[in-house]
Amino acid sequence: MSTDARALIPAARRVVVKVGSSSISGESSQKIGPIVEAIAEAHGRGTEIVLVSSGAIATGMPFLSLDERPSDLATQQAAAAVGQNILIYRYQAALRPFEIVAGQVLLTAGDLENATPRSNARRAMDRLLGLRILPVVNENDTVATHEIRFGDNDRLAAMVAQLIGAEALVLLSDIDCLYTRPPDEPGAEPIFEVAYGDELAGFEFGSVVVNSVGTGGAATKVSAARIAAASGIGVLVTSADLVVDALRGSSVGTWFHPKR
Repeated sequence: MSTDARALIPAARRVVVKVGSSSISGESSQKIGPIVEAIAEAHGRGTEIVLVSSGAIATGMPFLSLDERPSDLATQQAAAAVGQNILIYRYQAALRPFEIVAGQVLLTAGDLENATPRSNARRAMDRLLGLRILPVVNENDTVATHEIRFGDNDRLAAMVAQLIGAEALVLLSDIDCLYTRPPDEPGAEPIFEVAYGDELAGFEFGSVVVNSVGTGGAATKVSAARIAAASGIGVLVTSADLVVDALRGSSVGTWFHPKR
């Protein structure tokens, strides 16, 4: 396993970090602190970081007395409206000791697929980064319709990385790296590196996971990694528990080599 490729991350001017709902909601909300500490360390050495954070719906659920992710769109939107407020407060509270200010950016797929709002989003985030603000990006779930579906924030993170001209994208999940088949199955082998254009033929990443707090899975991360890699952006998929090592360029996770 090469360490040289991952060294791109601490050397990069701009890095997008994406964290999923299951890593920062419920009992895992305590992980916000370590994630922020790792981001603050990278910020301190001059890296411009954009955080793409899922979790609005999951964070809002307890405040609406919901035990599981709602299935109807209106309740999802209501949970997101409540949860996004709480989520950004938690991030700002964790950032305060490092004297870093968060800037909330809510987007939909349409904002990045159409020229005018895409240009507006790019200008806003360029200015936030220039002011040393940490943009915290999420899908605008409160007004979204078809956008609330599996894998959107993995894809959104890849699109944001393209938008701001990032050199690296770090997709944080619940597992340390990707495996040739679901890691709880016999014969599953870790995948440490993926060459650009490798179709990963014969590997089983499973269907999309829909659990009590969010949606996503290995397949959505592979798809997002390919989008970013095709734009010349190196991508690391690893566990949220390894975020410090990931941003330091250590030999962790699955590295997708970018197109030259």
